Amino acid sequence: MSKPLFVLLLLLGVMGTVQAQDDSVLFTVDGQPVQLSEFKYIYSKTNGERADFSKASLDEYLDLYKNFKLKVQRAREMKLDTIPSLQRELAGYRQQLANSYLVDKEVTERLIKEAYDRTLYDVDISHIMVVLSPDAAGKDVKIAEQRLMSLKKKLSEGADFAEIAKLHSEDKNTSAQGGRMGFFTAIFPDGFYNFETAAYNTKEGEVSEIVRTVAGLHLVKVHARRPARGQMEVAHILVRDVNAKEDSPSKVRIDSLYQILKNGADFEALAREQSEDKQTKEKGGYYGFIGIRQVGQAFEEGAFSLEADGDYTKPVKSAVGWHIIKRISKKPVEPFDIAKRRIQTKMQEHQRRTKVPDYNRLNNARKSMIARIKKDGNFRENAGVLTSFINSLDSTFTSYKWKAPKDKPKDMILSLGKDYVQTLGDFQNYCQRNSKRMRLANRMDQGELVRLLYDTYVEEQCMKFEETQLEVKYPEFKSLMREYEEGILLFEATKILVWDKASQDTVGLQEFHRKRAGVYKWNERLRTTRYTLKAGNEGELKKIQKFAKKNDLEAVLAKFNSEDNVMLSAEEKMFEKDKSQMPDGLKADVGTVTKEEVNPRNKSITFYKVEEILPVQQKTLQEARGYVIADYQDYLEKRWLEELRKKYPIKVDNKVFKSLVKK
Repeated sequence: MSKPLFVLLLLLGVMGTVQAQDDSVLFTVDGQPVQLSEFKYIYSKTNGERADFSKASLDEYLDLYKNFKLKVQRAREMKLDTIPSLQRELAGYRQQLANSYLVDKEVTERLIKEAYDRTLYDVDISHIMVVLSPDAAGKDVKIAEQRLMSLKKKLSEGADFAEIAKLHSEDKNTSAQGGRMGFFTAIFPDGFYNFETAAYNTKEGEVSEIVRTVAGLHLVKVHARRPARGQMEVAHILVRDVNAKEDSPSKVRIDSLYQILKNGADFEALAREQSEDKQTKEKGGYYGFIGIRQVGQAFEEGAFSLEADGDYTKPVKSAVGWHIIKRISKKPVEPFDIAKRRIQTKMQEHQRRTKVPDYNRLNNARKSMIARIKKDGNFRENAGVLTSFINSLDSTFTSYKWKAPKDKPKDMILSLGKDYVQTLGDFQNYCQRNSKRMRLANRMDQGELVRLLYDTYVEEQCMKFEETQLEVKYPEFKSLMREYEEGILLFEATKILVWDKASQDTVGLQEFHRKRAGVYKWNERLRTTRYTLKAGNEGELKKIQKFAKKNDLEAVLAKFNSEDNVMLSAEEKMFEKDKSQMPDGLKADVGTVTKEEVNPRNKSITFYKVEEILPVQQKTLQEARGYVIADYQDYLEKRWLEELRKKYPIKVDNKVFKSLVKK
C-alpha cells in the first residue's frame, strides 16, 4: 500500500478531525495523555450509524485505538519524526492545509453570492479605456487618471459618450462603435473584477467612476439590464453566402427550405440533406448549447427569440449566410446551491492564473483578512524607521548595484503578537530580492517605490504570522496536523518492522512456511493443454481434436505444423478442481477435450485437453509466497503489539470511560 493511500484511509477511518470539547484524559501511553474528546470523535466518525456507545462497542474500539497509540509511541522512540524526508512531507501537508485556513471564508462566501447574483442578469455596456500596464504606478497612473477625469467632466457637461469614445478610447475593438460592447454576463474574465463591479453597480444610463483592470483604466456606461438569457440548446440549417443579400439565390433557397419545414418536413432529415455546415449536418444540424456572446449577434438573437422547444426561426442572416435555427431546450440559470461550487472553482482558477492579484476577485478576501490579522495581532509599525531608511537612500537603490547592508540594522520596523518582530534589516533584504525595485524605477519616485514595497512586505508578514498562529486559533487544524503526523509515523514504523521484514526476512519466512506448511495446499488440480488454432484453418479443427485426445502435445504439434505453416500453438494451463476459473466444459477426466471457442477479435479457435489429474499437494514457498507473506505480516504485527504492551504501560481512567457508555 502506498503511503498517501495508507494515511488517507487512516484519516478517514481510525482518525478524524478532533474537536476539543472535553479535556478529560481517557488513557495514557507511557505517560502520554489521550483526551476523551479525541477518542469520542474518532469512535463516532469511524463507526458512523453503528456508533451506539454500548460498552461492548466502546471496549472493542478502545483496544484498537490503544494499539494505534502504542505503535505511534514506538515510532517516536525510533526517532522517525526526525527523518528529513518525513519532516518535508509533513511541512508540505501543513502548507496545503494552511492554505485553506489562510482565506477569509466569510468574505469568500460573500463574493461567491455576489458573483451568483450578478449571473442572474445581463448588462449592456460601453466603455472608454486608457491603456495602462497592470503594474504601472506613480506618475503613469496619475497621467492616465487625469485624462479620464477630463473626459468624465465633458460627459457630465453633456458630451455624447459614443462620440467621446470614438475620439479618445484606446480600445481598438470598440472605439469605432462608440465604445459599445453589448450585453455581458458575470463572471467577467480574470483581471476584470473591478470592471464587472462597475457594470453591475452603475445605474442604467449613468457612467461609472474610473476603474482599473489588467488592461488599463475605464469609464463604464450602463445602457440596460435584463434577466440573464442562460443557455439555449439549438440546431440549425445553413445556406452559406458571405454577402447574404435579400435577392440572392441563397435567400431563395433558404426560403424554400423554410417552406418545406412549414409543410411538415423533419428538421433533422432536412438538415442532413441540405445544410452547408459540415460540422453539424451529419448530426441533423445539432449545434449544442449557446450563451450570450458565444455566437454572432444575429444568430444569438434569433435563437433566444424562440419561445418553446421545437420552435424554429424564419431565415436569419449572419456573417456566413442564412440560418434556420431550431430550439431544442433552454437551460435557465442554475440555483445557487448548484452553481456555488462551480463559481468557487472558477474564482480559484482565476486566483491561480493571475499574475497581478490586485485585480483579482479573491484579492478582496485577502485584503479583508490582512485587516483582521492586523487587528487581532495588535499590529505595530515604526514609521520613523521607514522614513529614515528612505531618506538614507541614493540613486543606486533602483539599480543592480544596491545591496542590503551586511550588518543588519536591528531597528524594529513592524511587529505582531508577542514576539513576531521584523527589523529594518529584514526589510532591506526583502528590497534587495524584489525585482520591482528596478522594474518600477522610472514610473515613480524613490519614496513611493519604497512605500509600495513596504506595503507588499507588510501583507506577506501578516500572512506568515497568521500561519504561525493556526495551531493556537484553530483546534481542528492542530488536530489534523497531529493526525497526519501520527499517520506518517505509523506507516513508516509498520513498513520497517512488519511489511519490509516480512518480505525481506528470507530465513524467517522459510521457517514460518515450514511450520505452517499444512495450511498452504493445492486442491486436486487438472494439468491441461490449451490449443490455439489460427484463423483460416477451421477445416482442420475436428482432425486436431480427435488426434489430441489420444496423443501428447509434442505429437500433435509435429503432425499439424510444418516449417511453412505453423497453424497450431499450445501452452500448459493448471486449474484447481471445482474452482470458478475453470473453463466451461472442462471435466476431471484425462483425455477430455472441451468444446472450441472463437476469439471475436482475431477469429482464432481455442480448446483444452486434460492431460493429468494431480492429487492434493503442499504448496512450495514460492507457490504460496503472497499468502505466506501476508500471514507472516499478521504474525509479526501481533508479536510487535505484545512487545509494545510490555514496554509501554497503558493506564485507562475507568471512570472517564464509563461516562461514554450509553447502554
